[in-house]
Amino acid sequence: MENREIAISFLLFSTLLSLFHPFAAEEPSKNISAVFAFGDSTLDAGNNNDIPTLVRADHPPYGRDFPGQVPTGRFSNGKLITDFLVSSLGLSDVLPSHSDRSLAMANLTTGVSFASGGSGLDDLTATTSGVTTIGRQVANFAEYIGRLEVAVGNDEASRMVRDAMFVIGAGSNDMMMNYYILPARRMTFATVSSYHTFLLSQLQKLVMQLSNMGARKFAIAGLPPLGCLPLQITMEAMRSISPPTLQRTCINQQNIDAMAYNTLLQDTIRRWNNTLPNSKFVYVDIYNPLMDMVTNPLKYGFTETSLGCCGTGSMEMGPLCNPVVPSCPFPNRFMFWDSVHPSQATYQALAEQFMETVMPKFQK
Repeated sequence: MENREIAISFLLFSTLLSLFHPFAAEEPSKNISAVFAFGDSTLDAGNNNDIPTLVRADHPPYGRDFPGQVPTGRFSNGKLITDFLVSSLGLSDVLPSHSDRSLAMANLTTGVSFASGGSGLDDLTATTSGVTTIGRQVANFAEYIGRLEVAVGNDEASRMVRDAMFVIGAGSNDMMMNYYILPARRMTFATVSSYHTFLLSQLQKLVMQLSNMGARKFAIAGLPPLGCLPLQITMEAMRSISPPTLQRTCINQQNIDAMAYNTLLQDTIRRWNNTLPNSKFVYVDIYNPLMDMVTNPLKYGFTETSLGCCGTGSMEMGPLCNPVVPSCPFPNRFMFWDSVHPSQATYQALAEQFMETVMPKFQK
């Protein structure tokens, strides 16, 4: 009887432990061998650290809540969504950057991030910021495959790529920098929908290139509510003819533009699933979860959704978010870490929704 009570107590303890630690390492997912990330700063784990650009986050206070309080180059106070994903899949504690020279090949077989902060689907976006274009990210992946083949053999390398999940997150910088803040693309594309079409054509090139290298499982993120980013709210207030108000509200038209792009993206993904039956494409809804955080902040434990934690929260990011400017004492209460990038708390909430809504579609 005593042994039975001990067994029951242990079972209850284990159940409670799993409830309070939803992202504790699990057994590796049987159908996902690795995670590879391509895109912009929301997925960049430090690839910008070694290139001559101002778009970098390898300095405090970035990383203040990362294990060891290290500024790794992630544009956040802590982990990114992909870090939580690989942990929940049982692959690794975090998703490392491709440029991390301290990692042995054995540490890279479960995936890496090729993303570059400031990049976009439009090469003009990356070249303007002096960061890695999507094309160069793909070239880096090709080099990685070569190293992988040497390490594990061609057949095993092909299997790992085939069973890997490719996470793509890009497009926000294209819209922000080339269409809203700087009118570079407005002079080429007369309407926002025509620019959306161009961006999707660039996305298709990326997908086809990766597919030709053996990629079969794609998780492709849509645009966030761009009009709710603190920087965009600030820029709109500065452009306003009327005196700025104390109330910071989302820019409706930019959110409408983001939703229009997301609709086109979902149509495109449906077409790919119909025409490329050996591959699986899944749309990752970023827009609605983030809008839910804006409209229902207390549900997520947030007290601030229109300002970042770093500095004033209205303009600071990259080099402007530095040790000289103060940062808020409780970043987990802020939806945004700086004026553009989500806080670790936001990324964790997005990862939870990803595991609930996206991952089951790869099981089918």
